[in-house]
Amino acid sequence: MYTPVILSLLLLLALVSSASNAAEQRQLKVYNWADYMDKRVLRKFEQETGIDVVYDTYASSAEVEAAIVAGGQGYDIVVPSLDFMAKQIRYGFFKRLDQSLLTNYGNLDRLILRKAAKMDIQNAHGVPYMWGTTGIGYNLDLVAEVLGDDAPTDSWDLLFKPKNLAKLAQCGVSVIDEPTELYAIALNYLGKNPNSTATSDYRQATEQLLAGLTKHINYFDSTDYAERLANGEICVALGWSEDIYQAMAHAKAGRPGVTISYSIPKEGTVQRVDMLAIPELAENVSEAHEFINFLMRPDVAAANTNYLANPNAIPSSRYMIDEAITQNQAIYPSQAVQAKLFTNNPRKTRLRQAIEDEWTVLIGNHKSAVADR
Repeated sequence: MYTPVILSLLLLLALVSSASNAAEQRQLKVYNWADYMDKRVLRKFEQETGIDVVYDTYASSAEVEAAIVAGGQGYDIVVPSLDFMAKQIRYGFFKRLDQSLLTNYGNLDRLILRKAAKMDIQNAHGVPYMWGTTGIGYNLDLVAEVLGDDAPTDSWDLLFKPKNLAKLAQCGVSVIDEPTELYAIALNYLGKNPNSTATSDYRQATEQLLAGLTKHINYFDSTDYAERLANGEICVALGWSEDIYQAMAHAKAGRPGVTISYSIPKEGTVQRVDMLAIPELAENVSEAHEFINFLMRPDVAAANTNYLANPNAIPSSRYMIDEAITQNQAIYPSQAVQAKLFTNNPRKTRLRQAIEDEWTVLIGNHKSAVADR
């Protein structure tokens, strides 16, 4: 029989053991775009490190911005766009990285680092994860049916010419819900600076181009458009390269005979660089650095690119990537095409509010147009 003293000692030992085990349970909380990382990569990280990954997703820049401005909401890693990260650095929302913990840092593409350093001085707060373009995904056969074989699929004319858009409405059109990207594309198409600081330019883009979209498109959506394109619900999507290539893969696997293509319009478009960053109030900072370092391994970067069909920031991973991806110039564009790509610069508060006001009106008009159909 145990005496009260012995029972107390056993209970104390059990509590100490339980606390020790709890302390050993390392955790990492990641907040990323929906379907923007191979789940097998996450499992591999957990297996190699013993770190439990809590992985949540968002569907728009507004969602991650709200989370970061609210203090990070407990996340240790977020994946903001370069322009968004640059905007928030000035307010102290991201930690400075400890590059001594990033032993794979030398694997990064120097050209991309230099581009990032223009917005994140000395690359102090973020590491490039993936980059891509915003372009046109389309169902080759359905578009040919409504516009003919000479449809201008290599040009923004496909969507910005009212006569084309009206016909495409027969088979369905979706546009990403990302106002800064759409305005940059529209301004560039109009021959203006895509990063214009004149509010009158944004009003002109609304009146001459974007207002017309609301009359004919089916969706302003950044989450489900790839699936809709793959299953034939829509025939054209203005969206992100990696999403369109997933639509291609899904169509090929599940809908034989459906051909999805992607084009970078000849007028030029947005080049996005998505970053890995640590919110200022992150709790698992060591684990966050470990995860970033893991993602910079060539084999891991290649795995994500093979899954996403999106170019990564690790040049030495290229020989491990499917040739169908590396040789496709819509994914890895030529130097001539890259020369026409532009990034989104952070907008000042006044201009950002003007863009949001314009966008709110556009979304409202679109909802009314859909209700009236």
